[in-house]
Amino acid sequence: MGKLSTHVLDTMNGKPARDVVCRLYRLTASQRELLVETRTNADGRCDKPLLEGEALQAGTYELDFAIGDYFKLAEPRFLDIVTVRFGIADPSQNYHVPLVTTPWSYSTYRGS
Repeated sequence: MGKLSTHVLDTMNGKPARDVVCRLYRLTASQRELLVETRTNADGRCDKPLLEGEALQAGTYELDFAIGDYFKLAEPRFLDIVTVRFGIADPSQNYHVPLVTTPWSYSTYRGS
């Protein structure tokens, strides 16, 4: 069975982003269901997969990253919560959703 993981990299300071709040939601036609709330560790990763095994199902998900709090940005913030919406087509595969970020920009990609 597959797993879902994430990693946050702070490219402004050239280091992993420690202590970023990450919230994972599953989307359905009628709701946005919170599945996991966690924080990144010293390596910018979560201590365990966000989902794995039978908990990882095909569907649409959103992963929220509290970037404004991490960078301790003053109000109003340019980036506050970065939301990445993605789909899981084959739950037997591994999905890795890294976030590469600064206070003003971000990018992501599908890793494995």
